[in-house]
Amino acid sequence: MKEIAYRDALREALREEMRRDQTVFLLGEDIGRFWGGAFKVTNGLAEEFGDERVRDTPISESTIIGAAVGAAITGMRPVAEIMFGDLTALAMDQIANQAAKIRYMFGGQAKAPMVIRTPFGGGVNIASHHSQSLEAWFMHVPGLYVAVPSTPYDAKGLLKTAIRGDNPVFFCEHKLLYPLKGMIPEEEYTLPFGKADVKREGKDVTVFATMFMVHQALTAAERLSRENISVEVIDPRTLVPLDKAALLASVKKTGRIVIVSEDCKTAGVSAEIAAIVAEEAIDYLDAPIKRVAEPDTPIPFSPPLEKFVIPDENRIIKAVKEIV
Repeated sequence: MKEIAYRDALREALREEMRRDQTVFLLGEDIGRFWGGAFKVTNGLAEEFGDERVRDTPISESTIIGAAVGAAITGMRPVAEIMFGDLTALAMDQIANQAAKIRYMFGGQAKAPMVIRTPFGGGVNIASHHSQSLEAWFMHVPGLYVAVPSTPYDAKGLLKTAIRGDNPVFFCEHKLLYPLKGMIPEEEYTLPFGKADVKREGKDVTVFATMFMVHQALTAAERLSRENISVEVIDPRTLVPLDKAALLASVKKTGRIVIVSEDCKTAGVSAEIAAIVAEEAIDYLDAPIKRVAEPDTPIPFSPPLEKFVIPDENRIIKAVKEIV
C-alpha cells in the first residue's frame, strides 16, 4: 500500500489507462502542458503522451462534450474534463440527449464509451456559478452512470472502471477532496459500479452520505460514539447504478436513517434515497427519515454565509440526535 492524494490517484488512473489503451485520450480547458488542469489532475500527462492525446480545447463546454461524443461513437475512449461542474449546464444537450441515449436508440449498434470528469461542491468561496452540487441532475437521465468517489482509493478504482466501460459516465469529484490523502494498493485494481462501501459499522442509525459529506459523517460518527451512539456510515460510491441492497440492509439493521448530501434538498439526491427507503423498508423504521442538505438557495460568495448553507458535522449530529 502507499499513501497518495485524491488528485494524484485520479492522475494515476488516467496514466495507467492511457498506457494500456491507445484509444483513451483526454480533452478539456487548460488540461495540457501550460496548466495541467484547474486542480492539477492532468499535470504532466501532456509531456508523457503528447498534445494529440491530452488536448487543450476552446472555452466551450458544448464543444468539449460534443467532440467527446463523436470520438466515442467512432471507437475512441475520451475522458472529457469540465473545469467546474456548474458549467455542464452549457453542454446538457450533448450529455442528456446525445451521449446518454445513443446506445439505446441504436439498439447497441453504436455506443458512447466516454467519461465526463468534473468538480462539484462548495467550501472554497467561489460563489454561485462555481460551487453547486448538481449530481441529481444526472441521476435523472437514463443511460448515464454517475460516480461519486469520496477517497483516493475509490477515485482511482472507479475511474479505471469508468474508462473501460461501454456506457457514458458522469464522474463527480468534490473540490475539497483533491488534496485529501489515503492509502491505495501498489498493484493495479478496479472497483465495480453499484457496490456501496460501509465506511464505518454501527447499530443505532444509518448515515448515507456522498463525496465530501462522507468525511463530515465520519467525523460526526466519531463524536457521537463518545455519547454511546453507534453510527453506520454508508458511502454509495456510485449513484447510478445504486447499491440498494446495501442501503436497505443497513436501514433494516439500524431502524433509522439520516441522508446527507451537499446538493439542494428539493428533488435532490437525499429525496431519491428517502423515497427508496420509504417504498422498500418503511416497516423497518423506528423513526422518521431525516435529510441533511443545502437549503434551496444559490451558494453565497460570503465565507460565513457559504459555511451557513453547506451541511457539516454539527447538522448531522443534530439530525441523528433527533431520531435516536
